[in-house]
Parts: sequence; structure tokens; C-alpha cells
Amino acid sequence: MPSQTKRHITAEDLYRIQQISGPEISPDGKHVVYSLSRVDSKTEKKYANLWIVPTDGGRERQFTYGDQTDTQPHWSPDGQEISFLSNRGDSSQPQIHLIPFLGGEARPLTSLKGKFGTVEWSPDGRHLLCEFQKKDADAIERDEDEDKGRLGIVYRHITRVNYKTDGVGFLPDERWHIWTVNARNGRATQTTDSEVFDEREPRWSPDGESIVFKSNRSDDPDFNPDTIDLWAVPAEGGDLRRITSNISRKSSVSVSPDGKWVSYVGKDKRSDWWQNENLFVAPFGGDGEPRNLTGEFDVEVSNAGMSDLGGADTVPPRWSADSQTLYFQVSRHGDVTLNSLRLNGGKLEAIIDEPGVVGTWSLDSTGERVAYFHGDFTDIGQVWAQDIDNGRPRKLTRANQNLLKSIELGEIEEVWFEGAAGNDLQGWILKPPDFDPSKKYPSILEIHGGPKGQYGNMFMHEFYYLAAHDYVVYFSNPRGGSGYGEEHAKAIWNAAGTADYADVMAWADFVENQPYIDADRMGVTGGSYGGFLVNWIIGHTDRFKATVSLRSIINRFSNYGTSDLNWIREEPFGDEPPWINPDNYLSQSPLKAIGNAKTPTLVIHSENDMRCPIEQGEQVFVALKRLGVDTEFIRFPEESHGLSRGGRTDRRVARLGHILRWFDRYL
Repeated sequence: MPSQTKRHITAEDLYRIQQISGPEISPDGKHVVYSLSRVDSKTEKKYANLWIVPTDGGRERQFTYGDQTDTQPHWSPDGQEISFLSNRGDSSQPQIHLIPFLGGEARPLTSLKGKFGTVEWSPDGRHLLCEFQKKDADAIERDEDEDKGRLGIVYRHITRVNYKTDGVGFLPDERWHIWTVNARNGRATQTTDSEVFDEREPRWSPDGESIVFKSNRSDDPDFNPDTIDLWAVPAEGGDLRRITSNISRKSSVSVSPDGKWVSYVGKDKRSDWWQNENLFVAPFGGDGEPRNLTGEFDVEVSNAGMSDLGGADTVPPRWSADSQTLYFQVSRHGDVTLNSLRLNGGKLEAIIDEPGVVGTWSLDSTGERVAYFHGDFTDIGQVWAQDIDNGRPRKLTRANQNLLKSIELGEIEEVWFEGAAGNDLQGWILKPPDFDPSKKYPSILEIHGGPKGQYGNMFMHEFYYLAAHDYVVYFSNPRGGSGYGEEHAKAIWNAAGTADYADVMAWADFVENQPYIDADRMGVTGGSYGGFLVNWIIGHTDRFKATVSLRSIINRFSNYGTSDLNWIREEPFGDEPPWINPDNYLSQSPLKAIGNAKTPTLVIHSENDMRCPIEQGEQVFVALKRLGVDTEFIRFPEESHGLSRGGRTDRRVARLGHILRWFDRYL
């Protein structure tokens, strides 16, 4: 299609975009099942169905139908059935369903009340293993009693410090426990139980005799978040056996096919967030110390990529069939690759290193073929397949292809530049569609959150939307983030607003010197930690003509205890709470310098944000009003911290409209 017939991307395209999630390859390596989501623009409801695509060619086909949400598909070991979670029977309560691969109706397997986490087939295909959190008895009572349901909750009785989570809300009293479900009759059996401890990420041992999981069984797990160990319990229930006993947070558990090793992702010691996530193995029998396989490479073993359209999923490392090789994701320099490493060490090998981001991935039963989600700057994300040995990737799906063919996105240029300390930094410049190098353009600096994350080779609808309105959009990975080694991430530990601020200003200097940039029309926006830096910027410089502060932090004092991260916010402040060292908290709060602010600033915040509670946005708005700075406050009801990625679509559209309106006014 000639470029002159193409249109520019719109905010309303969020209604047209479909998102792929959870691709899993069949045991024989011949097919991939995945979930494809869509939005109903009339009702604002989101639905998802399962699709199937062959790995050796052929078009994808829809496998389940209906206005419901079908997710987390998993093949049975013989490839004859697929389990998945679906709310088709009750929109508010998903259940495990089974559907024959060769044809037939899906049937509900469970009738539990609560929340499902991971689900996994037993090696013999007779049971499914799941982590499950039962619904509290009083919540069930409100569901069953119309009068009590109408009146709602009378009060909340809080006894634990970790009592809420962003995007979830207030946590139930029930903890996460391990259940097994008979794959024929649906009989569910609870394997573990506790009023204090959670058991998470359960995995079968290869012989099906044991279940391995992670759990924090310290005296007070909420105040000892690093005391996570791996445990084993007989499949039919019984006494727990500790596999590891070292202090570190652990996740992404996996057992080797020969049953000798357990792998996990974590850190060597106390989990200061600047440390890399590394790959470890420990003897399944518990008779040895864990061994760090990736520490020497200074890489981040996770998917730290950022997108407002999904795909940034981290999958537990997987073992080769002979138990001698581990496969895992690595985030580096804006990309997320799939890599391998031998159990006995050696070279870190790249299996999939195409520019872009590898999301959910899986191996067939022989470990010879891999299926994976892959997205980049120009493709929201597709399912791909590749034989491990020959390394020739095959694109299997065409989601959103017709939509993207009709849109002129603009070109992205990758650059490396010198940071404030002479450090090498990576950034990207997105130019508007129909870019004219002889013109002078207004520009918008985007700053990512985290701060432990990375911008990079991933589709960002927001960036293209702003570029479509004739802005140059530029983004980089300043110190504090992932993908550039531990020293890069550690640079702002107990020093927020120093190296990070210096790097984003060096990036602004670099872009301002481009011949097509109008130095008098530069703006900046960012969310979460990026919003923190926006608030910091307006108190330390007036070089930008307009800013938009998104889901931000301004006051480290009041953020302590009000965030769902509650007391753990003190870790990057020398492990001291604010009453011990108030000057340190103040010096790292944008509030200290907000009196210098002159830049017109739009404040956008979600009312149900539990990560950066809305009182932070309220303080920004009131302070700027008090100072006489031009400001407005946009509040989104019912939405959480992740509005821009997973909020209700009409609110995401409105959010983009307000950002554009503000920059149009001043730039």
C-alpha cells in the first residue's frame, strides 16, 4: 500500500487492537494454542478466546467462541486436551475448563470460589496442579445473601502489614495454597494449608510424586520478604521438606526432567532491587547450596521490557530433555532475548536474539522446538516458532497486520550518546509520519517508570499517537534501570534525583541539538518513577515549556506506608524509616524543590492507585495551584496504577486526549 494512502494512528485504535497472550506449543511440536483478546466498544468489556495455529505452516483458526474470557491454555501431556481458565459460566468467577483438541465442547472441571494462579498438568495427565486462593467466607456470604450484598462491607479489620496490592485491591484473609484437581471428575483436593503462609508457583516433580513450591515461612513473612525458600510436599499431602535455606527472594521455579535439580530466578542475598535477577540451581534433595549460573555475565534474567499493549511476560526457565541445559529470557539494551546455558557452565548462547522482545515461550516435549511471543517497534506481537538447532524463526500469526498496514507510524532512530558522567547511554528518537528534515518540530521526552525496567524495541501506542500529531518523541534508559548491568541500576540507590536526572537532561541536550528540534517547544512526561522525575524536573529547571505528570510520587514521607509497598520503601533509603532520617527522605522528594516550579503541568492520576496513591497527585496539584503555576488535575475513578496498559479503554482514550491537549496548548 503506497504510504500516501495510509492514515495516522489514533487513540480509538485501542478498540481495534487485539492482544496475544499465553502461547504454548503442543507436546509433539505441531501446534500452538494461544489466547487472543478484544474489546467491545459498546460495553467497554474485554473478551478473549483461544486460537490454534500449526507450527509448519497454515493459517490460525479460532478454537473457542463466545463473549467470555478464555486464558492460560495448557496442553495435556498426550496433546489430546487443553486446559484453560474461563469465566463463561460466571463472569465474576473463572474456573478450570477442559476441551478436546480434536473436537468437542469445553466442559468446566472445577466449581471453586476464589482466585486461580498457575495451573499445570501432572506428568501422567491425570491431575492438574494449581495455586488457589479461596474466597473469604464473609465475601461468599455477601454473594449469597442479597441484602448483605447490597449493603456491602461494613468494615475492614487489618492485622497484617501487607494488606493491599495495586490492581487487586484489599487482600482477603485467605492465603495462597496448593490444590490438585482430578482431570476426569473434577474433584479438588487442597494439599497445603496455613493461616499465615502462602505457597506459590507449585511445580510437579517429573515422577509426579512430589510438588515443589516457594514459600516464606519466617515468623513474620511481611517483614522478612527475603526469607523465601523452595520446598517439596508429597503430591497426596503430608510433611513439607525444605530444599533451600539461603536468604533471598526466589521466583520462576522449575524442576529438571531427571529430578536432580530445581532451578529458580533470584539473587545471591538480600534483594536490593538494583541487583540483577540471576539464574540459580539447587539440588532437589536439599543436600547442597544453590549455585548462581549467570552471575559472571552481569545480565538481567527476566523480561524487563515495557509496552502499553502487553507482551512483557517473564516465563520460568525451562530445562532441556537431558537436564543439561537451561533456557531463559535476558533483558539487555532494549531487547529481550531467549538464551541457553549448560548446567556445568560455559558460554551464554543466544537462541532467539532478533531485535525485539521475547514474551511467553514454551518448548515441546523433546525440547527441539520452541514457540514464543515476539514483538518489536513495528509489530504489536505475534506467535513465532523455531527449531532449536537450525535457528530459523517462522512467524505463525497475523494479529493486527491489516490494521498496521493501513497506518503510517513514523521512523525510529536508535542512538548511543554520552551521559552526564561520561557513561554510555542508549536512546531512541521517533519522528512523526511524513517527517520533513527541513522543519523544526516540537518534542516530547518520555521517561519510564520502575525505575527497574527498560524502554526499547517494543510497540508503544502512546508514543506513536503523540508522533502522529507532529511531535518528535524520544525516550532512553537512564541510570537506575535494567538491561545495562548492576552498576547502571545501582547508581540511584539511596540517591534518587541524581544520576537519573542528570542522564535524562543529557538526553534532552542531545536531542535539542538535532537540526529538526525546536528548542523553544520541548515537553516532558512520564509515569510512576517517570512521574517522580517529571516532578523533580519542574523543581530544578524551567527549560521545558510543558509537562504531564502521570501516577507520580512527590513526597517520600507520605508515600511511606500508604503505598502497597508500604514499609519496604525504606530499603533504598539506607534501610531507615523516615522518622530515623527525615532529611534523607526530604532530599529525595520532589516536594523539597517544588517551590521553584514555573512549568505548566497537567497532573493525571488514578483514584484506585495503590502503588503511588492518589494523595501524591493531589499534593502536586495543590502545590502548583498554591504557587500560581498553570495546572489541571485529571482523576480516573476505579482505575489502578496500570491504567495506561490495562485500564478501561474509554479511559485510556481520554487519558491520551488530555495529554495531547496539554502539549498542544503549550508546544
